[in-house]
Amino acid sequence: MPPVMRGVFSSHVRRIGHDAETKELVVEWDTGKTSIYEGVPAGVADSVANAWSVGTALRQQIKGAYKHRYRE
Repeated sequence: MPPVMRGVFSSHVRRIGHDAETKELVVEWDTGKTSIYEGVPAGVADSVANAWSVGTALRQQIKGAYKHRYRE
């Protein structure tokens, strides 16, 4: 089942969601691309989604720490 996506207040991220079963963090960018980060724990995903700056949280907590791919 795909994750429930929710809008976030960000200049570059449209929506973000997390699948607790697969531990995938899904990020829809304002460019129309969708990133999937693998193995992200629910607590980390919630921290990013609720951050004052989602982009900063993604850079500090997700990028480079979890395997990334774009949705096709």
